[in-house]
Amino acid sequence: MSARTGRHHLTLLFSLALCSLRCLAQTPPAPTALRPSPSSSPSSRPSPQPQTERLKVRLAGFPRKHNEGRVELFYKGEWGTVCDDDFSISNANVLCRQLGFVEASGWTHSAKYGKGQGKIWLDNVQCGGGERSIGACKSRGWGNSDCTHDEDAGVVCKDERIPGFVDANVIEAHVDENKLEEVRLRAVLAAAKKRLPITEGVLEVKYKDGWAQVCDAGWTVKNTRVVCGMLGFPHERKVNKNFYRLFLERQKNVYRVHSVACTGTEVHLAACPMEFNGPNGTASCRGGSPVVVSCMPGPLFMPQHASLKKKPKASSIVRLKGGARPGEGRVEVLKGTEWGSVCDDRWNLQSASVVCRELGFGSAKEAMTGGRMGQGVGPIYMNEVKCSGHERSIWNCPFKNITSEDCQHTEDAAVRCNVPYMGLENSIRLGGGRTRYEGRVEVLGMDANGTEGWGLICGETWTTKEAIVACRQLGLGYANQANQETWYWDSSNVTEMILSGVKCTGNEMSLTQCQRHKTLSCQKAAAKFAAGVICSETTSDLVLNATLVQQSVYIEDRPLHMLYCAAEEDCLSKSAAKANWPYGHRRLLRFSSQIHNIGRADFKPKAGRHSWVWHACHGHYHSMDIFTHYDLLNANGTKVAEGHKASFCLEDSDCQEGVSKRYECANFGDQGITVGCWDMYRHDIDCQWIDITDVKPGNYIMQVVINPNLEVAESDFTNNAMKCNCKYDGHRIWFDNCHVGDAFSEEAERRFEKYPGQLNNQIS
Repeated sequence: MSARTGRHHLTLLFSLALCSLRCLAQTPPAPTALRPSPSSSPSSRPSPQPQTERLKVRLAGFPRKHNEGRVELFYKGEWGTVCDDDFSISNANVLCRQLGFVEASGWTHSAKYGKGQGKIWLDNVQCGGGERSIGACKSRGWGNSDCTHDEDAGVVCKDERIPGFVDANVIEAHVDENKLEEVRLRAVLAAAKKRLPITEGVLEVKYKDGWAQVCDAGWTVKNTRVVCGMLGFPHERKVNKNFYRLFLERQKNVYRVHSVACTGTEVHLAACPMEFNGPNGTASCRGGSPVVVSCMPGPLFMPQHASLKKKPKASSIVRLKGGARPGEGRVEVLKGTEWGSVCDDRWNLQSASVVCRELGFGSAKEAMTGGRMGQGVGPIYMNEVKCSGHERSIWNCPFKNITSEDCQHTEDAAVRCNVPYMGLENSIRLGGGRTRYEGRVEVLGMDANGTEGWGLICGETWTTKEAIVACRQLGLGYANQANQETWYWDSSNVTEMILSGVKCTGNEMSLTQCQRHKTLSCQKAAAKFAAGVICSETTSDLVLNATLVQQSVYIEDRPLHMLYCAAEEDCLSKSAAKANWPYGHRRLLRFSSQIHNIGRADFKPKAGRHSWVWHACHGHYHSMDIFTHYDLLNANGTKVAEGHKASFCLEDSDCQEGVSKRYECANFGDQGITVGCWDMYRHDIDCQWIDITDVKPGNYIMQVVINPNLEVAESDFTNNAMKCNCKYDGHRIWFDNCHVGDAFSEEAERRFEKYPGQLNNQIS
């Protein structure tokens, strides 16, 4: 080594040592084995991250599920990607935990989710797996990379959330929680204290181990609007101060906050300017008294006994779809007669709050982007919505009209609204499950002796609809499975049945709102026959391609000698049994079905493969007894052609670009439909028809219902039905106006059909 080379080497080592010290000062300490030494090389130093804020990570790209995607990091005010050089499952584990998932199930290379834009922030990342942030792992340093975006790394996270973790792709209110931790209304009247939700009372803020009051000097209606929005109420009401004066004068008040000055658009009181009294402050409220707030609940939370001259009504031009809990879901707006979604460009809390209040909830708790509540299937009407927060409807906000190049449904905007506290979760729990998301349902009620305590629900009539309500009441998301028998460990000594005959529509907020037997009637009263549930934060959502049905319809007269297999599967009308086999033919209404999974979890049959039925004629296993109903209905809603109770083999026929097939029927393969994929039943395969041999010429409605018995959980069952106007002249047939069941406005749907649509395949 020459003297020049030696001096250069020493200089490099000294520079790297200084750099490493700076890095250590800016990042959380890494595990001992990963801490840099003065002689560390450029490719092994930890990545310095901003000291002032937590490193932001998101998943991007298309197409993808919510738990996978291209890794993007927010650094120095700019989003950038990570190169796949030296990438490993350990890196993926660190990133998935940063995103709120328990661990990674895999990672991807070579820009599987599409090429990113802008900076490539990190390269040669090497995590040990225990780091709290990707910024604490070894790398070449921020912005130091020799990669292109063809090498962008991605991760696939296990679809299980860390309890209590703040969601990715979520815009939240950034407030100083130390400044104002919690707010409540303390009811004064004894009757009001027992009734939920509490809509009126003294405003109090959490202070030390108790509660303190807010001085009403200078208090405005704008402040009240913000408080009501936080507590889940869309509007404020005037307060009769004289009613409260005597009570307030008698109590000892501790004033913590004064001089509150909200604009009315804030989503949290802590975001408003205000002043605080000192730590030991019990200062008086000169010229005033404690703030009293009164709020107007939305239609969903309005007490039944409320005597209002003008009761609030829910909006008919905005709705939320795909959410598991009240006040959450994908935002859809009505334009003309058809519903469409909103693109998430510039989507923020102010715009989300306008939607929430319009629907009868409070302000927005979260504004979600990236199709976090599933993807829509219709038009996208709005982009770059810019609400101020004062508007009465999202339609009153400035926005850009959409073009096909602007947005895709992977960018559908969603909201999670503040809703009033109802205490519903206090009267239900799960027992004996392996995780908090599953178990035997135990409810608070009266036993046979009239003693209040926890008890079981008879599982005899327990279905997916009841499980949906139970999971909603528990706050645990969607119902993944309804169990009529439960083999869970008895962890709570609750063994007595106290409810039977529970029957829900699926829209209730709690099981107490569902029908039930007045007196207990359960043939199997042992604890193992109690109702149980498995809940999930994500679930599937199936929808039929209505356009393809309309384009592919035709009539075929098929010889009977080619229909033996179809007859064995009960795919023909009853009159076929009286035919002179194998002579003659059946007239078949044929069409193609393309069933997409647009949800956030794979659609899998309820039954395990051990109970699948082999069908020799068609050479595959049937994993569901009934997957789809095909019906032809007359103007009275009467079924005129035999419903085809399809027993299909579920598989991924094809997928969106970048999504891999996971399910295949051949060779006793696993069955299901992956998110972003579809199961295709071509018009020319057996049983893909309605037997219309006995149907007379006329005008009809053709109806397809997917998953009609709700055997498998979905986030939205209202889009499972598809309908078409049908004209048959005895020789030819035409389909028109094919649409998914919830795509039209109520008025347009009434014009489409003169009777309520049926979803149960029963003759009316």
